[in-house]
Amino acid sequence: MTPSGVSRGASPAAAMLAGDAVSVAPLLLGAVLDGRGVSVRLTEVEAYLGVGEDPGSHAFRGQTPRTAPMFAAPGTLYVYLSYGMHRCLNLVTGEAGTASAVLVRAGEVVAGIDEARARALAGRRPGADGAVPRVPDRDLARGPARLARALGVTLDDDGRMLADGAVDLAASPGPAPAIATGPRVGVAHPGGGDAYPWRFWIPGDPTVSAYRPGRGITRAR
Repeated sequence: MTPSGVSRGASPAAAMLAGDAVSVAPLLLGAVLDGRGVSVRLTEVEAYLGVGEDPGSHAFRGQTPRTAPMFAAPGTLYVYLSYGMHRCLNLVTGEAGTASAVLVRAGEVVAGIDEARARALAGRRPGADGAVPRVPDRDLARGPARLARALGVTLDDDGRMLADGAVDLAASPGPAPAIATGPRVGVAHPGGGDAYPWRFWIPGDPTVSAYRPGRGITRAR
């Protein structure tokens, strides 16, 4: 038997993603994503639900060509561009058709740090002294765009399954970490408010990104 929505032959990690995003997201803290030569321990994630449920979700108003991977089976990768330039990686959860996904926001590079450093330096402009500024190790996967870059994720990975040559997921090798919750980062209007406390992070971890409210959200945190 397989969990509902999980196809036979899928990555074992897909079973970890069988529930809805709000249930699955906190369970991913401490889990490890293995990318192209780099592994990252997750320290911050956000949950997004589907049509008519979550005004902060890309799928709130229904399926489009861009969001089609969100409606696929658990374990599908949903990769999109933010501001037309930053790749962001989501792991689809729940039953196919529900458009439930977890955005992986931040983590600690635990393997392949030299490769992660090289990717961080690629394309950076030299400073006034002619040297390319080094990215601190804690920042290599701090924020969704940096995390995707560290793993070597590209737009070609959009719609692929975990373990399909790009990214795989392994359960946390240690005890469950402490978990903090709060509003999601940069989400505008109702979806970014306290009614949707679907950002989950490991408190005190230096790789967690800073909170930034979205448009129409005035509270400070």
